Amino acid sequence: QVQLAESGGGSVQAGGSLKLSCAASGDTVAVYSMSWFRETPGKEREWVATINVRGTPYLRDSVKRRFTISKVNADNALYLEMNSLQPEDTAMYYCAAAAGNPGWQLLVQTKGYKIWGQGTQVTVSF
Repeated sequence: QVQLAESGGGSVQAGGSLKLSCAASGDTVAVYSMSWFRETPGKEREWVATINVRGTPYLRDSVKRRFTISKVNADNALYLEMNSLQPEDTAMYYCAAAAGNPGWQLLVQTKGYKIWGQGTQVTVSF
């Protein structure tokens, strides 16, 4: 099965931008629906964005106008481009993969995924 490795996190000031990458190995991302989640201490891991196996993107309302999710099969990678970052975006960001195209209700929940990366930290300061 596929293995995932995130990169691209860092520290930026509010209003800045970052692009996260999730490199896949062991299988092709083309057969997976993939998502980004984020987690802050003391809170549950929350869904941020999904791109399904057909290539259709979905984003949570709070990031919809600022973030872009993409999956490039030639790179065998998933990306999250984040613009106009705000302090509330500070979190550990994780990518996840689910084989095929599970139902939407599963794709926005952590229980819909068995494959996770190790995470990359994003810190946004005032």
